[in-house]
Amino acid sequence: MTTARVILTVPALGLAMAQDLADRFDNDFRIDPLAVTINETDERQGLWETVVYFASDADAEEAQQLLHLPSAIISALPDTDWVKHSLEGLAPVVAGRFFLHGSHDRERRRQGGASLEIDAGTAFGTGHHGTTAGCLLALDAILKRRRPQRILDLGCGTGVLAIAAALAAKRKTLATDIDPEAVRVTKLNAALNGVTPLLNAVAAPGLKDTRIAHGAPYDVIFANILARPLISLAQGLTSILAPGGDLILSGLTRDQVRWVVAAYRNRGLVLAHTLLLGNWATLVLSSKRKRPKHIGAGRLVFRAVGVGW
Repeated sequence: MTTARVILTVPALGLAMAQDLADRFDNDFRIDPLAVTINETDERQGLWETVVYFASDADAEEAQQLLHLPSAIISALPDTDWVKHSLEGLAPVVAGRFFLHGSHDRERRRQGGASLEIDAGTAFGTGHHGTTAGCLLALDAILKRRRPQRILDLGCGTGVLAIAAALAAKRKTLATDIDPEAVRVTKLNAALNGVTPLLNAVAAPGLKDTRIAHGAPYDVIFANILARPLISLAQGLTSILAPGGDLILSGLTRDQVRWVVAAYRNRGLVLAHTLLLGNWATLVLSSKRKRPKHIGAGRLVFRAVGVGW
């Protein structure tokens, strides 16, 4: 299939602007990119470009209009798997005990810890985003003090968090998503990482799904989605969290933290930890009272190997 990519090079972008634009493509529900990357084009002048891959010229042109990007250049490319090509440029990620890598970096697996091989395919999530890394760091901290018995990953995407939990905790994990394609990719990644016996991936329309209810209460729940859905799900998620359990929420920005925290405090949960990576926040809320701990990005053990973070 011939694809098209949008290259934003005029005017030349600074790093912050390129990252911000990439986030806009990722977070705008009206746009459906196959992959989004940023590339440095001039090290001396500090110039960058944002590159977005689409399935068709029409999709690219629509995105250009929706985001009001008259300077964007749309060019057709040969019949190449450009999603795979873009992912091959991603360096492995270290988040606590977890080492995430694509198939192109399989030989760089570490001894010890938990190594995960994740290729996004057509579902969202490679572990490079700050929200996913924040969730992994939160899980790493939880596993240092206890081993959860029941784990739920709500909105699993490619299954990164569910697979990490099953691999490290050696416990049954339920991964759910409203997108059947995400469930298919999660199952493939679970098999690739040898956790199929521990991981049940299902397409579920919401928390009222009987398979989610049947597994409750959960000791750890991941919900790496967006701020608005997190707020609307506060009552439902709290109701299926076990006493003493931990709720790991992400997909929200720093300025959205207070609204999300307020929704869950109103349901009796206590903020235990806040992890910040760039403009992204990950919250750990507990059903038992703890002294809140705030962790800035400078103190987190998170990096992309070979890349400055």
